[in-house]
Amino acid sequence: MARLKIYQLGSLILTCVVLVNAGVFRDNNNNQNDERRTCGYEGCPKIDPTKLNVHLVAHTHDDVGWLKTVDQYYYGGRNSIQKAGVQYIIDTVIDSLRKDPERRFIYVETAFLWKWWQRQTEKLREEVRGFINEGRLEIISGAWSMNDEATTHYHSIVDQFTWGFRRLNDTFGECARPKIGWQIDPFGHSREQASLFAQFGFDGMFFGRLDHEDKTARLKEQRAEFLWKASSSLGEKADLLSVALFNNYSPPPGFCFDILCQDEPLIDDPESADNNIDSRTKEFYNYLIDQSHYYQTKNIILTMGGDFTYQDAEMYFSNLDLLIRYTNKIYGSQINVFYSTPSCYIKSIHEADKIWTTKSDDFFPYSSDPHAFWTGYFTSRPTLKYFERMGNNYLQIVKQLSILSSKMDSDDLQHLREVMGVMQHHDAVTGTEKQHVAEDYARLLHESIVKSSDIISDAILKIASKNNTSNTYEDTKFYSCLLLNTSTCTVSEDSKKFVVTLYNPQSNPVSSYIRIPVNGKSYIVNDHTGAEILTQLVPIPLAVVQLPGRKSIATRELVFRALNISAFGYQSYFVSEKLSDDDEVNIADSDKSISSDLYDISVDEAGQVVVQWKKENIKVVQSFHYYIGAVGDNSNAEKRASGAYIFRPNESAIHNFIYSGYHEIFKGPLVQEIHLTVNDHVSLVVRILDNEEQVEFEWLAGPIPIDDKKGKEIVIRYSSNLQSAGTFYTDSNGREMLKRKRNYRPTWNLNLQEPIAGNYYPVTAKISLEDRDKGYKLSVLNDRAQGGSSLTDGELELMIHRRLLVDDAFGVEEALNEQAFGTGLVARGIHYLVGGNLNNLDTIALAEKSMALKLSLRPWALFTPLNNTDNFINWKNNYNMKAGGLRKKLPKNIHILTYEPWKNGEILLRLEHLYEIGEATQLSQPAEINIGDLFTDFDITSLRETSLGGNQWIESMNRFKWKSDNNDIEYDVNNTSVDQQVYIKNGVINVLLRAREIRTFIITGTKKTSTFIIDK
Repeated sequence: MARLKIYQLGSLILTCVVLVNAGVFRDNNNNQNDERRTCGYEGCPKIDPTKLNVHLVAHTHDDVGWLKTVDQYYYGGRNSIQKAGVQYIIDTVIDSLRKDPERRFIYVETAFLWKWWQRQTEKLREEVRGFINEGRLEIISGAWSMNDEATTHYHSIVDQFTWGFRRLNDTFGECARPKIGWQIDPFGHSREQASLFAQFGFDGMFFGRLDHEDKTARLKEQRAEFLWKASSSLGEKADLLSVALFNNYSPPPGFCFDILCQDEPLIDDPESADNNIDSRTKEFYNYLIDQSHYYQTKNIILTMGGDFTYQDAEMYFSNLDLLIRYTNKIYGSQINVFYSTPSCYIKSIHEADKIWTTKSDDFFPYSSDPHAFWTGYFTSRPTLKYFERMGNNYLQIVKQLSILSSKMDSDDLQHLREVMGVMQHHDAVTGTEKQHVAEDYARLLHESIVKSSDIISDAILKIASKNNTSNTYEDTKFYSCLLLNTSTCTVSEDSKKFVVTLYNPQSNPVSSYIRIPVNGKSYIVNDHTGAEILTQLVPIPLAVVQLPGRKSIATRELVFRALNISAFGYQSYFVSEKLSDDDEVNIADSDKSISSDLYDISVDEAGQVVVQWKKENIKVVQSFHYYIGAVGDNSNAEKRASGAYIFRPNESAIHNFIYSGYHEIFKGPLVQEIHLTVNDHVSLVVRILDNEEQVEFEWLAGPIPIDDKKGKEIVIRYSSNLQSAGTFYTDSNGREMLKRKRNYRPTWNLNLQEPIAGNYYPVTAKISLEDRDKGYKLSVLNDRAQGGSSLTDGELELMIHRRLLVDDAFGVEEALNEQAFGTGLVARGIHYLVGGNLNNLDTIALAEKSMALKLSLRPWALFTPLNNTDNFINWKNNYNMKAGGLRKKLPKNIHILTYEPWKNGEILLRLEHLYEIGEATQLSQPAEINIGDLFTDFDITSLRETSLGGNQWIESMNRFKWKSDNNDIEYDVNNTSVDQQVYIKNGVINVLLRAREIRTFIITGTKKTSTFIIDK
């Protein structure tokens, strides 16, 4: 039986008890005979320190959608596109493992494994559990999908690993807990991914793709294995031994034995004229010796597999059996070849006790040849990228409200988790899939959001309903309007009276502007106290009104500011159309500019927006431009085309749009707007919002014209008067910032032949530059992943949309020519522009963090239609219009990252420190919080800390220690030596968080009678 130590906080006294069958982390390996092979490092093959040990890893790489949809890949449909059926892979692998106990296999994509598992008999399930317990079938990485590392947000990465880990743990127990990251196919690698892997408790990671120049240099200098210093804030806790694979993730040339391959099999029949054992083993031996020259220890790893290989596993395994047998027989004095796993390889090189070189930047941008920079996918399919980000926003709300309404872990919540896990795949959110696959991803996410909508509606209804609620509102629903990005909402357009309820998923109160599509002339909005609040009617821009496929009748938006929406809470507003002949919509102002205490903003004769700071010496000119995508037949590097993966402009010069439009200015008490039409496919709304620090740029691009038979890639530039000395900063998956230097790489001498694409980096949340002499900082925050750069000092550039007419020949075999409603795709999004004085680091950091959270975790608007006879008093008598889920404010630098239903009534809680070391002064300091009485619906009675992924107790996380030659990275000593236990002081439960730390807890609590703080 599993024996687990837990910290009980009954009566707020920390005691240690032993739980039998605690059900938190299963252990399916307890009844194993000592003679049987075990899982984990103990079950690894013994290596021979006198020989070259060849770790032969049998694997398959199964994309969770790419050329075919998820289901088409699993079931083997549409084989005319690609011959691939995952169910047959797992079936035949199990058959082959059954035949020979020496064989091993690794599997990675939990989404497919879970789909397969649900369809098996209990007898087969027990057999598979046995293979896992014996270490013969090893789960590597363990996420729901192999996520992209450029366009994904860390919140979603953590979520999809957590869900994969949970499925594995609940199904297979401790032996299925992954120890190694396996990122063999993503198109470049982020530092944050390595940091997260370390926090998951991983001992190492493997990756396949890195810049061709970087790889050449690393192999030559034996630096393909290195210690990745993945966080200057977290220190050694984020260090990760990383391995660049020799042949990406393919087998040695000539040694692919799959049904998909054309290579010759091994034939050992002594009577056959085709016997080729001597020649094939000699060829194999030469390859092994060659590879060994580039790595430091007497161990090398061979990835024997590839995309959707092992559909006939016995074909592969029988040849590998022969290869191992005869290589060891003929060259056994020098070489030891055996079935192994990535974990066993890491164990072996750890035992070699080497001193490793270090790396503290990332592997972006990735280029596979001098003219193929994989930087286009940073922006490809911008609407899908936005939908994915919106999906994460929604998922966090569903999780929180599932707990707050006591609905807990429903099937609909689990489905939404899984779909969001699929969306993180490196051919999903990246936009590098076929068009029909992109549409299927969107379908899956839309259906999952709709299915889970009742969780939100029922939760708000349960929390808001007063005991005396009458039957008048028995059919009350709280609806989401999923087309607000097109200024469309059926409820607000069709109803004379409605209630809009804003739910705040952030863990501190937030004030936010809301824009509601309407078609009336005048409206009254009452807050929860009954007070009529200030509103403004603003015309919807003509380009939005005329969007292809838009069916809304709304021509204006009702704007008001929702003040202090409670953390993990909501606030409702009663909206009613006034019977008035007066039309209150803003009329275009004759002024030529908009202004506030902070800014003067105008449009010049070329259609450029000029922003002048009033209190600082900062000036920014915003403008739209485009590149023409290179066209070629991809027959060689010089003829590479710009496509879904590749960004390659056909010339170094950027193109300016001819300003053929106009602009209008609208002013009111809440918002001032410039509606700028650049031409028939590019437009912009620039906003100054009362009591908000940022300048808001709401851009619209498309349909991108292709009448001239040229593909185009549209960018926004923000050109300033700052001098940035060739340096700028981009975020890593929405978390820590990385320094970028134009035309430079920290770890090799760059020979750059694509000066634009080769200076593009992924921007998931923010891009910044600094002028140290003047003491100013300028940042642009975005609402989805985009490619960005600073190609000229003082300038920030973000690519917002792409439409190309030629495929770039990396497998998709389709041009990135997205269409919708019979024409080219239109994308609409938000940039926040903010600048400030570096002498006020805390002010800048706080403003930027607040804006980033607003873009990633927005207050979610829910709409309830009412009858014309309904009034505010009746609604107020039946429903609480303001409520909060937390009893107190958190410190400004602390945020609740995760609050979700777990198992057996438990809750998974993650707290994060929002700031890096050096990002601010006070805000980067450690913060302590009492969480015992934090939540309104229960008091915490027990908690225990886990690894970041929630699948291992923190005190059990004993990662390998590595020696390095690094002397140039300094860590905050206090930050790395902190005692990780919860502090119990004076009867409260205090949790300490240091810069950029995330701490994960499984908690239980005593439910309260009153679950929310109700503000009447």
